[in-house]
Amino acid sequence: MYSVTVRDHLMVAHSFRGAVFGPAQRLHGATFVVDATFRRRELDADNIVVDIGLATRELGGLVAELNYRNLDEEPDFAGVNTTTEFLARVVADRLVERIGARERGLDSVAVTLHESHVAWASYEREL
Repeated sequence: MYSVTVRDHLMVAHSFRGAVFGPAQRLHGATFVVDATFRRRELDADNIVVDIGLATRELGGLVAELNYRNLDEEPDFAGVNTTTEFLARVVADRLVERIGARERGLDSVAVTLHESHVAWASYEREL
């Protein structure tokens, strides 16, 4: 399996509901390093997995739509605990659509959100 990864970063505010979240139930900020990995079994006719420029632009555009937002106020996330795991899936799903991943012959897209140097969460979407 071949892969290409591009990276960006994201800063949001949000809060959680539920005792399991302790003090994170209050409004707080989160900064993530965002890695998007594109995979395919065989290279395309140009011998690439995905155009790195396209992947970088589309990840950047997607991140810009969420950056510096209070996710508690975003209609798409009403009533949802916007955990790192949940946000990894949101970014992956939106990225698949933005780059036309199926049409490009990709086998999967994985997104990892790094909360810190010791904690991160990922979601991989097979196509």
